[in-house]
Amino acid sequence: MSEVFGNTGNRSAALKAVLKSLHDGADPEELKEAFAEVVRDTTPAEVAKVEQELIEEGMPREEIQQLCDVHLALFRESLEREQALAPAGHPVRILMEEHAILLRFAHELRELANELRGSEDLSVQQMERLDQIAQHFRHSESHYLREENVLFPYLEKHGITQPPAIMWMEHDKIRSIEKDLHGLVDAYQEMDPADYLNQLPQVATSLADMLSSHFQKENSVLFPTALKVIGDSEWEAIRDQFDELGYTPFTPPVPKLHRLETRLDTQNFEREGVMHFATGTLSKEQTEAVLNALPVDITFVDHDDRVRYFNESSQRIFPRTRAVIGRKVQECHPEKSVHVVSQILEDFRSGSSDVAEFWIDLKGRLVHIRYYPVRNATEDYVGCLEVTQDITDIRQIEGEKRLLSG
Repeated sequence: MSEVFGNTGNRSAALKAVLKSLHDGADPEELKEAFAEVVRDTTPAEVAKVEQELIEEGMPREEIQQLCDVHLALFRESLEREQALAPAGHPVRILMEEHAILLRFAHELRELANELRGSEDLSVQQMERLDQIAQHFRHSESHYLREENVLFPYLEKHGITQPPAIMWMEHDKIRSIEKDLHGLVDAYQEMDPADYLNQLPQVATSLADMLSSHFQKENSVLFPTALKVIGDSEWEAIRDQFDELGYTPFTPPVPKLHRLETRLDTQNFEREGVMHFATGTLSKEQTEAVLNALPVDITFVDHDDRVRYFNESSQRIFPRTRAVIGRKVQECHPEKSVHVVSQILEDFRSGSSDVAEFWIDLKGRLVHIRYYPVRNATEDYVGCLEVTQDITDIRQIEGEKRLLSG
């Protein structure tokens, strides 16, 4: 087997060749024996870097994701030596503590499902226990949002783009399994007890296995890589934005940190000066206040598809963090919807479309999402504006209410 790697020339190439061989079906144990030095001394950052290079060279991201568990098994010993270590209150420490708690919930769910095997129905106590566990997983969305909207953008700024994208794909798989769990819990009264008790162990096992695999990848590869490339001042900003997005009810108490005296550049707004428009003048302070007072969420993406601005509406619908400023808008969406976003922007550039709109049910509220091309005075495309609005109450308006009617 070693002759396959005879001309690799350097450690990175050797590691890449090992991973390619895994994807071609080579026996992990043979590779481990033939290339003991590479396997023994591999760091999390090296694994992340090589996986990214393989994707950039054309290997499908889905294939990398499917074989991540094999990678981890091969390099387990070396990766465990570099498990992420972070002090109390550090964003990585918070995420890892939540990992441990979510795994405990998954274990409780699987135990309950196994306990019910052979039963004819759930007792009141068992149903209450199941509902309580399901509620914990509903609250876990905050965990994934903090990773996707804060940690991942910072990794991308340091050139680590593909590993976060793979983890986001897995987040969506976790969400899908959790959706099945919530559907089961909500459908208890309508389902045949035998069908119910047959499906629950399947969902419980799928969720426990998925979380165990996913959290191991983040703890062993993604987090150590993040600790290596992200600087101390950036971690302070990340923690600041974690605090703004909020935590789960089961997150252990988070030590308070002093806010940064100087935040990201995007927060250093000048308070003086006047901007002259065709229809009037506003100070920069007034402009910011006006945009934040709008009853809609707006996000501006420039002509290079990078997020440049979002307002801070008092009732924001979807989370936005300062970490996304400068991020490619395609990286702000899960893999399954990236092609739709790219097509919308391409249609705006070409002039073949002047609006794209969608509406979704979000926790019982109807949310209207619209995209508009932004053009300058000479009709050149300068970017895209996303406008998001909760229109639930607006749809219920009838008759009329005049200004003078009070």
